[in-house]
Amino acid sequence: MSLRSKLGWGSAVALPLVFICIFFAWPVGAMLVRGFFGADSDASSGSLAGFIGVFAEEHTWQIIWQTLWMAAAGTLFSVLLGIPGAYVLYCLDFPGKRLVRGIVSMPFVLPTVVVGIAFRSLLEGPLAFLGFANSTVAVVMAMVFFNFSVIVRTVGTMWSGIDNRTTEAARTLGASPLRAFLTVTLPQLAPAVAAGSGLVFLYCSTAYGIVTTLGNPGYGTIEMEIYLQTVTFFNLDRAAIFSVLQFVIVALALVVTTTLTKKTEVALRVRTDSSHRPRKSDAGALVVTAFSVAFILAPMVSLVVRSFLVHGEWSIDNYRRLHTPGAGFTGGATVMEGISHSVKIATDATIIALVVAIPLALVLSRKVTGTLARLQQFLDGFVLLPLGISSVTVGFGFLITFGRMDLGRSPLLVPLAQAIVALPLVVRALLPLLRAIDPRMREAAATLGARPSQILCTIDFPFLVRGMGLAVGFAFAVSLGEFGATSFLANPSYQTLPVVIVKLLSRPGEFNYGMALAGAVILAIATASAMITAEMLNLRTDLTANQRKEVADNVRSKLTGKQRTQLVPEAINTFGRKA
Repeated sequence: MSLRSKLGWGSAVALPLVFICIFFAWPVGAMLVRGFFGADSDASSGSLAGFIGVFAEEHTWQIIWQTLWMAAAGTLFSVLLGIPGAYVLYCLDFPGKRLVRGIVSMPFVLPTVVVGIAFRSLLEGPLAFLGFANSTVAVVMAMVFFNFSVIVRTVGTMWSGIDNRTTEAARTLGASPLRAFLTVTLPQLAPAVAAGSGLVFLYCSTAYGIVTTLGNPGYGTIEMEIYLQTVTFFNLDRAAIFSVLQFVIVALALVVTTTLTKKTEVALRVRTDSSHRPRKSDAGALVVTAFSVAFILAPMVSLVVRSFLVHGEWSIDNYRRLHTPGAGFTGGATVMEGISHSVKIATDATIIALVVAIPLALVLSRKVTGTLARLQQFLDGFVLLPLGISSVTVGFGFLITFGRMDLGRSPLLVPLAQAIVALPLVVRALLPLLRAIDPRMREAAATLGARPSQILCTIDFPFLVRGMGLAVGFAFAVSLGEFGATSFLANPSYQTLPVVIVKLLSRPGEFNYGMALAGAVILAIATASAMITAEMLNLRTDLTANQRKEVADNVRSKLTGKQRTQLVPEAINTFGRKA
């Protein structure tokens, strides 16, 4: 490897690392230091005594209990509903299965603010007789709605690959369907259930947007307490202590998830013949399907319908008022201004995330050995860290780190925070495509005399373009609906749509509530459209024989005449082999 090549790859690693260290590691680290030692990092044991004093309060433990039991309940019901859903959608065959899969996957791409206000409209409207509005039950229901698809997809993908002949043998020997499932199938699904449950618990324990839009039930949650201590009471030291607590809970959830996944791993018999095809659906499957679709669609339908109701009559007044600040609402942005701000900020965040993610994905996709492989593995884990940290923690870290700097008054502060939140998803969208490249293609190009820059342009770039649509869609949709970090950092005169919606919900009056509903409908349509467009632009990751020939011709066309005379036939043929 030449010196120029080493410098190039070194820069591809160094620049993203510097970005992550400055805009993630530093703010989170500053938050941890402030939580343990107060505003002055050189403080004596008095600050540590304050840390201990917070945990001596009964109110603190009530908040911890409220956070943990709601997250546990959300996880439990997501698993109980998700396992039957996974069986129906991945192991059975029935008309419209792809449509139902799409409907079930829809909630996970929606902003938490939209999910929360959708359930609020349902529980304060058609289901008001249940009395669940502004209660912990409402929060748990919204958590299940949001995370149901995680269990379905995680468990269903593994279930569809299990050889069901073992289960059939158990049934032949006299085992009941339930016993066969518990003793044969469930142990094989245990890794997927454990991994999915860990992710769901993580998402439920950081469901800040859902809790905010559904009210503040009971004693609130840790994230709500962080926001209240920061914005309402201006007690940054106490907020930092709760941020440390949130960080510890998230870290423990990740450790437990990893441990359970490893301990429950078993040898999996995978289907290898075509005789084991999906079974036809039965009455039970139809019930599960109907319930899943109703559970997903009911809140969204209620949200849309109630956005067109004013004083119980059909009207578009809620949408007409979107350019006004709302009744009794002083300061801040209107919904239409919030839409404009959100689009501009999400565009900036997407560009920043792509600039950082593309070189990272190129580096992480290379096959290396020895010390470089270990460094690559460390880098891969380091990039994923923002995915496991609450966006509230990121926002609070930004506030205490950059709040007094010029950057704290810069319009780039919110896009930078949103880019950090979206970065792991963007890298994960690009990596599978780049890792699908057969290393022999790069080796052959190098043998043909292509420079590293030529290899990137002719081999990596076509694959990168194929995944760019999905990466852009992820980044834009996540940034558009991001609320946790933005609620701490948004300028009062330049607020995003999710922040405006929550502020409207906090104001009394039917007009404010109606405008919040209309704004949530627009936000849902915008994020869903971004993801649908991204999926449509996300082409196949493999290349046909003709496409491989085009890659080879592209490489040859960029070589000099002298290089073309030194072609090695075997190297040329490598491009025609299946990747």
